[in-house]
Amino acid sequence: MFEILEKYYLGPKIQYALVKAPLIARKAEAGQFVILRVNEKGKRFPLTIADFDRDGGTITLVFQEMGKSTHLLGQLSAGDHIMNVLGPQGNPTEVEKFGRVVVVGGGIGVAPVFPLARKLKEHGNEVTAIIGFRSKEHVFWEERMRSAADRLLIATNDGSYGEKGFVTEVLARRLESGPADRIFAISPAVMMKAVADLTRPLGIKTIVSLNSMMVCGMGMCGACRATVDGKTRFTCLDGPDFDGHQVDFDELISRLGTYREEENVSFERWRKEAKHGN
Repeated sequence: MFEILEKYYLGPKIQYALVKAPLIARKAEAGQFVILRVNEKGKRFPLTIADFDRDGGTITLVFQEMGKSTHLLGQLSAGDHIMNVLGPQGNPTEVEKFGRVVVVGGGIGVAPVFPLARKLKEHGNEVTAIIGFRSKEHVFWEERMRSAADRLLIATNDGSYGEKGFVTEVLARRLESGPADRIFAISPAVMMKAVADLTRPLGIKTIVSLNSMMVCGMGMCGACRATVDGKTRFTCLDGPDFDGHQVDFDELISRLGTYREEENVSFERWRKEAKHGN
């Protein structure tokens, strides 16, 4: 059992949880994730590690309530326990001194961008962070990101805070003002595809994190498969980071859409059953 030490909302349906997990915190690196099961009736689902404190023995999780599993996690409070937390899973993001790097985070993807930006800066890189949200009320971790980057650019779809537009528009202007040696993007698949499409003709290597579809976390179920450079890869074992220019995003987005439709049907069924006490 893993105790939740702190828990609160960062924005609409977006929650922060500080979890006691000393063994995981000791080994965790930027880019890795954990597999959770809230209780004995819950499903296994992945969350990227948003931060870790080796001395304090804690990991930070940031999640959005979307389906049954994240809704169950959202109902827990500080002092409650999560039944299973397996990790750290996946391969850490490969970081070295690249030079001028840009990290791009969209929505909930901003959380895992934070430890990555911090690690890149620790390795002597000049880090520009671009984070995007739907509106001002969804903005979170602005100060954390400022501490981890040399320059922070914020975009909101409706222009209620920062620059108006999508992160890809801000990224395009950033690249017009000067070159970049490496791009990292963590966000919904559609946005990562847009980032990869933007940087491909410029020849800037772009790393994306494909961590949104996993079940077993051990490469056995095949749910997390993706086509990369024409070959089948399992994001839990081979990733979650891949060269964005080699990912078949059209296939990935199609599979994600099917998964979410099934999850939404399952969630609605669960809500009806819970309402009637079944």
